Amino acid sequence: MGNQYGICRIAVAPLRAEPSDKSEIVSQLLYGEHVEILQKDERWWLIQNGYDGYQGWMDFRQLASLSREQFIEMANYNFLAPLNFDNVLIAVDGSQYHLSPGSNLPFLADGYCYAGEEKFKLNFEPHDNSKTDFKTEIESTAKFFQNVPYLWGGRNLFGLDCSGFVQTVFKMLNIKLNRDASQQAEQGELVGFLAEVKPGDVAFFDNAEGKITHVGIMLSPNEIIHSSAKVKIDPIDDQGIFNRELGVYSHKLRIIKRFLH
Repeated sequence: MGNQYGICRIAVAPLRAEPSDKSEIVSQLLYGEHVEILQKDERWWLIQNGYDGYQGWMDFRQLASLSREQFIEMANYNFLAPLNFDNVLIAVDGSQYHLSPGSNLPFLADGYCYAGEEKFKLNFEPHDNSKTDFKTEIESTAKFFQNVPYLWGGRNLFGLDCSGFVQTVFKMLNIKLNRDASQQAEQGELVGFLAEVKPGDVAFFDNAEGKITHVGIMLSPNEIIHSSAKVKIDPIDDQGIFNRELGVYSHKLRIIKRFLH
């Protein structure tokens, strides 16, 4: 692989803090996501996700080669794996790849997509996020992921962290959010009061030091869906999220942002 761009060729690839299998997983790449290669250390390459700018180390064998022109073409890609549990790609050798919703379907044509030189046949209808309607689809899209377990760094159907959940839901609806909660909090427009909340507004929560550490999607002025232990719906008020299981406020409300008018 001689160039400095690549594309994820497996269903889910871990991004690690350091070039080691033992290192913390800080995020994940999904199939079809395009990356810029920043540094190479034997089989470990430091990459930057072309979608959200997030960096991490990954095993280069999980990447296929991509030209600069193809990398640029993927910048605003609209064809994704849909909200289904059986999104299967079939490789030339007949083996199957099970894709999580929100995975890219790169260079889609005639029922096939491509990762580098590899060709994959779709057994499902692709999701075109440019044809979605945020206001009518935000609740059902978010609720599709209900009960997916919390996983630090997770961005897939079998594990999502709080910001990965919000980012994935918004990607399905053609709104690009950054990766971490603190980064997402810098986007959007401020909503002044909880009573003014509309479905799809995003609430952010801070810790004792004032750092944004949690995020969720508002369903109404008094309900939020978020990933904490699992993706679930909890009550919220001006103090924050009330956890019924613990009988306490688990997250302290900081700000609310709106991404669509």
